[in-house]
Amino acid sequence: MTALRAPAPPSPPVRHGAVESTASWSRLDRVGLALCWAAGLALCAICAAILLFMLFKGLQFLRPALLFSHPLPDLDQSRTGGFLDPLIGTFVLTLIGIAFALPIGVATAVWLTEYGRPAGLARAVESGIEIVAGTPSIVLAIFGLIIFQQHVFGFLSFTAQGGSVFGRSFLTAGAMMALLALPLVVGATREALNAIPAHVREASYALGASKARTIRRVLLPGARGGIATGATLGMGRIAGDTAIVVILLGASLQMQHGDGPPGYSILSGTGSTLTTYVYNNSPAGEGNAPDKAYAAAFVLLAIVILLNFAVGSIGGSERRVAWGR
Repeated sequence: MTALRAPAPPSPPVRHGAVESTASWSRLDRVGLALCWAAGLALCAICAAILLFMLFKGLQFLRPALLFSHPLPDLDQSRTGGFLDPLIGTFVLTLIGIAFALPIGVATAVWLTEYGRPAGLARAVESGIEIVAGTPSIVLAIFGLIIFQQHVFGFLSFTAQGGSVFGRSFLTAGAMMALLALPLVVGATREALNAIPAHVREASYALGASKARTIRRVLLPGARGGIATGATLGMGRIAGDTAIVVILLGASLQMQHGDGPPGYSILSGTGSTLTTYVYNNSPAGEGNAPDKAYAAAFVLLAIVILLNFAVGSIGGSERRVAWGR
């Protein structure tokens, strides 16, 4: 007769979220973990050093008069004006760039996520977005200058009295800046659309809604957090670029209006942003005003940090909505 075996003792319950002890790890694994900790702490230390240094230097030299006075055309910027024009140019160029990138990026993300046909074209579009994301901005600037110097695009840029088209304006620079923001908008929008459960689409179809109506009334409102995140990241990318500003905007200290109505004359004119102002007045530039460069860099860094906080708040609100909190 076969002997009866005693039942096995129940296994201890698995505690989710319990921290595993590293005592049983091999020495190589513990060294790898220590290096990961060191890399994370070093990154935090570098970020803190940059922020504290710019906070100290920026607040030391920043004065309200710099924010509200125009720069003057003088080789020695330490004795003349502030950086109101570059500050306005930063906001104008950022808004133009994201105005171009947002609708194109959202439409591209919707087509890739919800249609993606023909498959060869979809793969080509995805490859094109990746190529644009990896292309240096100086290459995009030179390409844009070649395109917008053609006479057919003369109405978009600053034009000389003899009819020569310079290809430089807020519109042309904003169009190329849109290429910098486009991959960020497409990526964030696609991620938000993919996060929407499939049964949401099926429920909309079951109620008789067409695919286009489902996209317009269900999917896009559900992905608005991702769209806003991509737009905010794109704006930060635009605000921090320099090469396109130098080549396609002219990097002049004062905003120069072009031809046309008052509003359009600003868009077709030239100017600068805080990035070029910081470079021109830094010790590497010719403005001979490092104090103003520190102040302008602090303002630019504050703008970028506010944009990053906006991304975090958007993501947090979306998570609270998703969890019903």
